[in-house]
Amino acid sequence: MIEVQHVEKSFNGVKVLKGVSTVFETGKTNLIIGQSGSGKTVLLKSLLGIHTPEVGTISFDGRIYSDLTPDEKRELRTEIGMVFQGSALFDSMTVEENVGFPLKMFTNNSKSETKDRVDFVLKRVNLIDAHHKLPSEISGGMQKRVAIARAIVNNPKYLFCDEPNSGLDPNTSILIDNLIKEITEEYNITTVINSHDMNSVMEIGENILFLKNGLKAWQGTKEEIFKTNNEAIVEFVYSSNLFKKVREAYLKG
Repeated sequence: MIEVQHVEKSFNGVKVLKGVSTVFETGKTNLIIGQSGSGKTVLLKSLLGIHTPEVGTISFDGRIYSDLTPDEKRELRTEIGMVFQGSALFDSMTVEENVGFPLKMFTNNSKSETKDRVDFVLKRVNLIDAHHKLPSEISGGMQKRVAIARAIVNNPKYLFCDEPNSGLDPNTSILIDNLIKEITEEYNITTVINSHDMNSVMEIGENILFLKNGLKAWQGTKEEIFKTNNEAIVEFVYSSNLFKKVREAYLKG
C-alpha cells in the first residue's frame, strides 16, 4: 500500500499539486486520470522519488520516503518496477537482455539463475519465442509485454505504469490491461497506472483517482464512476457521445 498525505509540489512558484491525499491499494489496479496539466504525471514522478514534494509525505507500507536513509531508498527502489510510456527498451539489446538488465543491476544472481528468471517472466507475458529478437523486430504490443516482463523480473512490491496503452490499437490495449491486472492480483502488487485511456478506466479501474488542477477531485471504483453525480468526473469521463450513451444505459439498468 502507498499512502499519500497532503502532498504539494511547485515549479517556478506555480503549485502543481495542491495538498493531494490518497491511498493506492495493494493487489488492485490503481489508476490516476485527469486532463493534461492536472498534475497526474507530477504525482507519479513524486511517487517514484523523481520529484520531492515541498509539503506532505509519501509512504510505502509504512515507510515514509523522505525519512529513509540513502541506503534504505536504494533498497526501496529494488522493490519498484516501472513500465515506461513507449516501453523504453534498449534498442541494441535483445528481448532476453532487456528483461535481464534489472537482475544484472540489482542482484548477484548467477547466469543460470538470471536465465531461468527471464525465461519465467517472458513465458508469463506470453512471449516464448522472442528471446533473441531486437525490439525493432517485434510489434508494439510485444514491446509492451517485454517492458512488463522487465518491470516484474525482480519481483517488485510496487509497479508503476505510465500510459501503458500509448500507441496501441484497441484490441492490444485490452490485452495489456488484462495482463497488468492479472499480474497485479497474482503477485499481490501495488500497481499505479497513469492513464488517459477511458477504456482502461472502465475495464480495470478498481481504484481511480481523478485529479483536476492539482487537486483530488474524485476517487472511486469503475462501478461508482457510472453512478457519481460529481460534475468534474462526469464531464471528463463522459465527454464523448458514446460514453454518455453507455452511462445512460447503465443508469437505466
